[in-house]
Amino acid sequence: MNLDKLREECGVIGIYAPGEEKISRLAYYGLHALQHRGQESAGIAVNTDGHIMYYKEMGLVQEVFNDTVIERLNGDIAIGHVRYSTTGESYVTNAQPLVVHYKGGAIALAHNGNLVNASEIREKMQDDGTIFQTSIDSEVIATLIAKYGKLGIEEAIKKALKEIKGAYALVITCENKLVGIRDPHGLRPLCIGKTDKGYVLSSESCAFNVLDATFVRDVLPGEMVIIEDNNITSIMYEENAKKALCSFEFVYFARPDSTIDEQSVYISRKNAGKLLAKEHPVEADMVIAVPDSGTVAAIGYAEESKIPFGEGLIKNRYVGRTFIQPDQKMRERSVRLKLNVLKENVEGKRIIMVDDSIVRGTTSGKIVALLKNAGAKEVHVRVSSPPVKYSCYFGIDTPETKKLVGSENSIEEIRKMIGADSLGYLTIDGLIKSADEVNTNLCTACFNGNYPMDVPKNANKYLFDKGCTDIRL
Repeated sequence: MNLDKLREECGVIGIYAPGEEKISRLAYYGLHALQHRGQESAGIAVNTDGHIMYYKEMGLVQEVFNDTVIERLNGDIAIGHVRYSTTGESYVTNAQPLVVHYKGGAIALAHNGNLVNASEIREKMQDDGTIFQTSIDSEVIATLIAKYGKLGIEEAIKKALKEIKGAYALVITCENKLVGIRDPHGLRPLCIGKTDKGYVLSSESCAFNVLDATFVRDVLPGEMVIIEDNNITSIMYEENAKKALCSFEFVYFARPDSTIDEQSVYISRKNAGKLLAKEHPVEADMVIAVPDSGTVAAIGYAEESKIPFGEGLIKNRYVGRTFIQPDQKMRERSVRLKLNVLKENVEGKRIIMVDDSIVRGTTSGKIVALLKNAGAKEVHVRVSSPPVKYSCYFGIDTPETKKLVGSENSIEEIRKMIGADSLGYLTIDGLIKSADEVNTNLCTACFNGNYPMDVPKNANKYLFDKGCTDIRL
């Protein structure tokens, strides 16, 4: 576990393909493509004429599903979810998709994001007698839709959306419909693809390639799309909110081969590296990346600075999320288990080490020490995003503010803490410019505290973890 990174959010997939015999397998492949967005749990729900079957469990996609499970999940519509918990503990009861039964039938819902008023809504509904089965904010959305179900599913969804506030990309299936929804600010991404037999909704366009889908467009902020009878109906339920796509999609979360709101993630990261080189030049012999998330920015830095790019750190990709660190000595070795230095490449050289972000500062210091112990003459750290100073309330697991090294320390103090010879961060203006080829509007609240909406005053993002504990061995 890398405590020096912000933790991923969630990934959602939706597939509309009547007559497709292997729809659950397609959803499985789509979730594989989105695995980087969440590694705690995975689930798939399939819909046939309003009858919903589902399976979800803790673990990676390939750990949760096998051929037996996949073969049993037959339907015309499928939705899937990979989760990293940002509200609610990491239990299977909190895994998604959520399936809710109501008078009109059943709804399956998968949610990427985080609501800022879920506690208020949930408390009021509980006072009215509503029983909740999970400790996640996503259940508030599903329960609201069920509450208004007698109005018809489209009106029920629109009425629920009027009550919730926060960040959400939703895929929902009910009746014979696949529904995709993006919050009015566009904080969380969602896009549409076309296949021979229907349509795909996905958190990222990188999933389309494995599904033989062609990118159509992004779901617009404040838009609900309804796919039925192989047609798409668009409903703009809110058009006046300030647009604010999460900047960390470009910094770290999204796969570099994805395009979000018409902006290439790869190009954005490369631009960030080039701007970083302009803002913080330094004489050196080689530019290296902290793999893998710093690689594209490091390439951009090298191109702009005319300093050769090389490999200085090799990542062990087989140290997974479940690696057990049984004692303090093993915890101290965790960085060396994940990264190894190419001594012959760094020895005696002045190194520029490019990373995408520094959250706590713990890992960065250990990597700098590894490079210097391997004989690096100098280590200059460059970060392709600004200092993280504020917590996120919109679907990213950030530590409390006092644990964010950028909030409590000056850049010079951070430099001393991590042992670097120099330290430079990309400015907020530089970050915005890196992703601004198509006028992308970014949320930069984690850097400057300018949230696009009111956030909870008690700064408590983990809203409902009271009353019971589910332990599964």
